[in-house]
Amino acid sequence: MTDLSQAPASATDRPDSPVARRFSRTSVAGDAERTGRTSSRSSWLPGYLRRALQLDVLAALFAAAAAVAVVRFSAGAGAVGPGGALAAVSLAPLAWLLAMAQARGYERRLLGVGAEELRAVPRATVRLLAAVAVLTLTVGGVRTDLVRTFLLVFVPVVLLVSLGLRYWLRQRLHRRRHRGFAMQRAVVVGAGEAVDDLVQDLRRDASHGLRPVAACTTVAGPAIDGVRRGTLEDAVRVVDELSADVVVVAHPSGLTPTRLRRLSWALEEREVELMVSPGIMEVAGPRLSIRPSSTLSLVHVERPTVQGGALAGKVVFDRIAALLLLVLLAPLLLVLALAVALDSRGPVLFRQVRVGAGGRPFRMLKLRSMVADAEQRLADVRSEADHGNGRLYKRHDDPRVTRVGRLLRRYSLDELPQLVNVLRGDMSLVGPRPPLQDEVAGYEADAIRRLRVRPGLTGLWQVSGRSDLSWDESLRLDLRYVDNWSMMLDLQILWRTARAVLRGEGAY
Repeated sequence: MTDLSQAPASATDRPDSPVARRFSRTSVAGDAERTGRTSSRSSWLPGYLRRALQLDVLAALFAAAAAVAVVRFSAGAGAVGPGGALAAVSLAPLAWLLAMAQARGYERRLLGVGAEELRAVPRATVRLLAAVAVLTLTVGGVRTDLVRTFLLVFVPVVLLVSLGLRYWLRQRLHRRRHRGFAMQRAVVVGAGEAVDDLVQDLRRDASHGLRPVAACTTVAGPAIDGVRRGTLEDAVRVVDELSADVVVVAHPSGLTPTRLRRLSWALEEREVELMVSPGIMEVAGPRLSIRPSSTLSLVHVERPTVQGGALAGKVVFDRIAALLLLVLLAPLLLVLALAVALDSRGPVLFRQVRVGAGGRPFRMLKLRSMVADAEQRLADVRSEADHGNGRLYKRHDDPRVTRVGRLLRRYSLDELPQLVNVLRGDMSLVGPRPPLQDEVAGYEADAIRRLRVRPGLTGLWQVSGRSDLSWDESLRLDLRYVDNWSMMLDLQILWRTARAVLRGEGAY
């Protein structure tokens, strides 16, 4: 295999060079035949798309059958004959597939990546309702009462079932990716440290489906951790040699607009995808939009939502949910409190001052999981061992933790009294980890931003490793939440929290 560092600096700029000649379609076909290029994307995407279609049909059939049963029960069996029932059950899947297609639910570039695929489901329900409303008004002889009853059942059922099945399919894909399957081979192109940072980011989370196999930078070097190194001029040749599926351009790229455009042309003829990192850290897709002009396209970044009507909705949701959970979990809390009292001497509840939104202190409640004099013994046990992240003290075998306390901590049961803090308005169900006053005193400027929102009973830190995270990782996750908060993100975190707690990973 050719040494990547030997290509001349102007290889892609000379029209008569071997690299430039590969830009022709004829040459590309020959290269593909010689290298045996088989896209890893093509190996998993058709199957994923086929399963998504099958699951959507299944969801529509189930919802249509449930809706027909309700209509026949409410209006009488004679209102909808066997022929009408069969027509409704037969046409519902087709209508749902068309609505999902219009909502971009089958767009190849969105499948298996981000939350846009899941957002297509509620968009499809809105489109379906609008289409049925127009047809009902324009077509004569339609019994609107039956249509209304049908939709009142079909729409919520197909929405929930489709979301659940799509989520299951996505999680199945993510599990495969974490095992190294269903990945796209990516060549990262850019200048200096930007490439190394992007490679590390891609390796940190396999759920995006990109595996870096080469890095083309301003200066070539030896391979590092299995990632080949080359110069920017080698990018097209590396794509051919490694049968790459994607080229990811880091920021700064070191490429002029003209060279970047030529690279996009070369990748287009090779049917290789091109992605460009805007160089903006921890900004989620919904906050980004493209503002085109006659000569260039600008990335518009929306301001984070930390106040206004959306935040008021979050507060209302938090308090109603906290009240309901306290009522439902009251028997469990009584049992746990009794277990704490019988296991060791001391108060049942542990109160500790934490810092909330805007730097306001509050008393956070927890079920006591340590001996009563745990605070006085902290210096002694800390001198023996510290498994924390450099800022917070943590220890796997902390001798101060009681027998019942170990069980409470493993499954986060000791944190249930914080629902009272949520009800009071000190905390939210979802948010950054509530910090201690000593932590806040040592915060850098970036970390202070965590205090813009209420701390949470759970958060991205809870579902991404809990106590196993380093301080930098915890801070990065908290800042990502503060900058990209939405109700949909809160609901996703609450769903993932249940799995993280049941597994008991990262808690001690």
